[in-house]
Amino acid sequence: MIGLYRPGTSLLHRAPALLKLGLLAVAMVLVGLVADPLVLAGELAAVVLLYALAGIPPTAAWPQIGPILWILLFAVPVQVLVAGGSVEGWTTAGLMAGRLLVAVALAALFTLTTTVTAVLEAFQILLRPFHRWVDADRVGLLVALTIRCIPLVAEIVREVLDARRARGAQGSVVALAVPVVVRSLYAADAIGEALAARGLDD
Repeated sequence: MIGLYRPGTSLLHRAPALLKLGLLAVAMVLVGLVADPLVLAGELAAVVLLYALAGIPPTAAWPQIGPILWILLFAVPVQVLVAGGSVEGWTTAGLMAGRLLVAVALAALFTLTTTVTAVLEAFQILLRPFHRWVDADRVGLLVALTIRCIPLVAEIVREVLDARRARGAQGSVVALAVPVVVRSLYAADAIGEALAARGLDD
């Protein structure tokens, strides 16, 4: 989900990131407290409406929400078996699946309608009251680097796998891990040098 912002002009796109982050936190708490399947169904319908209002097409939403469905295909039957296969067990499993689906969908909607820059600025605003103990700017930089490095490492892994396939080599996990780690360290060193050049080496 990281960095998958889809540009738009909807109300959700234009809303301040800090406001969206707060509403997301409140929504997560409320979703976790739902114990009525009808209420949960209403929340699912509300999420679908929010996606429509934001102009997020199913083709963009599916990659964010689809993976959790595979997890639920395993988790729901396990929950039912633990409950002895009773009607109450199915209800509990359904509520668990619905809560998780709503939570993931809301988090994905936040990511799809909020730029990384806006998220970083929201974190900095939240941390400013604690400036005596926390450097908000440095935390923002740390979050930015984390967001940037995750896709960077994923790209390194993909390139290493492509190179192995091109050579017709399969190899072990170690044979994959070593070049990935080495290349990641080189990338980290380059980032460190760039930060030092900008006076951020203290």
